[in-house]
Amino acid sequence: MSVASGGSVLPTKIELIGTRKRLQTAVRVKKVLDDKRDVLLKRVDEMIERATIARDEISQPLSDAYLALYDAYLKLGPLRLEGIAANTPPMVEADVSVRRVVDVDIPSIKLSEKEVGMTYGFADSNVAVDRASRQMRKALPSIFRAAEYENAIFRLAKELEKTQRLLNALEYMIIPRYETSIRFIQATLEEREREEFSRLKHVKKILEKKAAE
Repeated sequence: MSVASGGSVLPTKIELIGTRKRLQTAVRVKKVLDDKRDVLLKRVDEMIERATIARDEISQPLSDAYLALYDAYLKLGPLRLEGIAANTPPMVEADVSVRRVVDVDIPSIKLSEKEVGMTYGFADSNVAVDRASRQMRKALPSIFRAAEYENAIFRLAKELEKTQRLLNALEYMIIPRYETSIRFIQATLEEREREEFSRLKHVKKILEKKAAE
């Protein structure tokens, strides 16, 4: 979409028609971007609300999980507990997919638990380890859900910023320049028409004078 200032365009009817068409296109694009901005704002508000709920859901399960983990550290010691953790296979799998929200790719995470047998003996641990593991698995869905929403907020906000920049360029630069160009061309063409009309009147008077003689 080329933009020319009023003083640098050719003041011709063809240029006037072309500039009017470009202005119409710019106005239509602005309308589309206005609608997109409104939808983005709505989606961001929705994600913020969901993220707030998800963070609230994290608080208690995560607190319980850390208390259980702290209890296990106190009863077993860090070396034994870290050894158990290192020899325990993953119990949760994360499947990441991508969905489109207002032309923005938003990662979506789905968790599934794996059936894992006992990987440590009762002599090497106590009930605190089982409680810590259980509480951590309980907290994970809320943690991943909150992370998904916050990531969506970041991506949507970035797209919103980009859309707003384009809108500002159209509203404050491109459309006003087209309008200025149109006014310049129209004024120039009108001035030429007046000059041509005056010239023709002068020629007509001369011809009439000669005819009278």
